[in-house]
Amino acid sequence: MPAKQIIGTVVSDKMNKTRVIAVENKIAHPKYGKTIVKTKKYKAHDENNQSNDGDIVRIEATRPLSKTKRWVVMDILTKVSKSSLLE
Repeated sequence: MPAKQIIGTVVSDKMNKTRVIAVENKIAHPKYGKTIVKTKKYKAHDENNQSNDGDIVRIEATRPLSKTKRWVVMDILTKVSKSSLLE
């Protein structure tokens, strides 16, 4: 069985070789039906520090790498330039 993969946005790149990835999940409220956006954050291992804030990445579940890190960055789907973040 393949490892679980999810797509999310990098929200923090301040740690060395670790990225915080926010994954949004849209669900309908059980009673009222309104769409609710729930966000969960995952810490993922990025060996070469390639991803930056705002990048959209695919992460994959792996063995525990530290106390809170159980994911690894597989590839960067969309790269965001630093100049667009400053504007």
